[in-house]
Amino acid sequence: MAFAKRMLEAIGARKTQLSLAVRLAVAAVAAYATARALHLMLPLWAVLTSLIVTQMSVGRSLKATRDYMLGTIGGAAYGGAIAMLIPHSGEGGLLALLVLTVAPMAFIGAINPSLSAATVTAVIVLLVPAMNHANPLDSTIDRLFEVAVGALTGLVVSFLVLPSRAISQIRINAAQLLELLAAAFAELLAGLTRGLDNDALHRIQDGIGTAMTSLHAIGLEAERERGAHLSSGPDTGPLLRTIQRLRHDVVMIGRASVVPLPANVQARLAGPLAGVSKAIVDYMRAAAASLRSGSGAVDIQPVDAALQAYAAEVAVLRSDGLTRGVPVDVAERFFALGFSLEQMRQNLRDLDRCHAEWCETASGAKV
Repeated sequence: MAFAKRMLEAIGARKTQLSLAVRLAVAAVAAYATARALHLMLPLWAVLTSLIVTQMSVGRSLKATRDYMLGTIGGAAYGGAIAMLIPHSGEGGLLALLVLTVAPMAFIGAINPSLSAATVTAVIVLLVPAMNHANPLDSTIDRLFEVAVGALTGLVVSFLVLPSRAISQIRINAAQLLELLAAAFAELLAGLTRGLDNDALHRIQDGIGTAMTSLHAIGLEAERERGAHLSSGPDTGPLLRTIQRLRHDVVMIGRASVVPLPANVQARLAGPLAGVSKAIVDYMRAAAASLRSGSGAVDIQPVDAALQAYAAEVAVLRSDGLTRGVPVDVAERFFALGFSLEQMRQNLRDLDRCHAEWCETASGAKV
């Protein structure tokens, strides 16, 4: 029973991936059945196309369908024209046509990766008639029908079978990124008392850049869905930009943590910095949990109070002259830390506004 419970929990945690697996299976079966019912020459291409265009979210499926159809139409037209307009005989002639077909299509695909399917389609349209002794025009038309069936099947399945909207994936990915930033922030502030080398900095921030890139990609998919009126929700731009700025703040604080603070400064700032670390980490983790569930308010007042206490202690410390006579690089990093924390305060306020908007929208959708 315990093993079964753990398995169910593991599967539940991968609900998005499981939904994609189900959609892919349904798309493959539906594409094959449709292709057979229409008596298409090669149902294989309908099945493969349905797998290519069935993506993690509806927005990504829309883009994959558009790109694959454009590439297929262009490649089929070019490959068919080469096969029909340029006479050839024997293996040598066919090889020359193959070069003439692949080189231009590959060049276009390198310039515009969304048209990468054009090269494969052109080659298929050129070689299949030569292998089966079929008419190039018939091969071109068959290829277009096969891809159209697969693309439409995959797109319909993406809409109807356990559909996943990019707008909901943004909540999950943004929450994960905030948790990564919170963990990095806590470790970086702790590093002010011992210093951090470059290897430690890279380890602490490992994965944040990849998660940020993934979040921006999902944001584009969400805007594509909104543009097609397939989903509703707040503009993704403010949330993504705010998280990006928070990441920059963490990077700046990391640079300030390379050199530890002087011992007398550490003693005075240990308490205020610990308060800042706890308040910001608690807030970011609470905001992450709230974004993931789509509900719940998060109080930002402890963050403001902790940063005010830190700023007040810094002012007293400077008036006592403890920052005089320290090495220039240490002084620069000390003041850079203060600037970064102040920037972080503003960015966390922006995050608070974005968080409230997203949770309000989620609550409205549930009602």
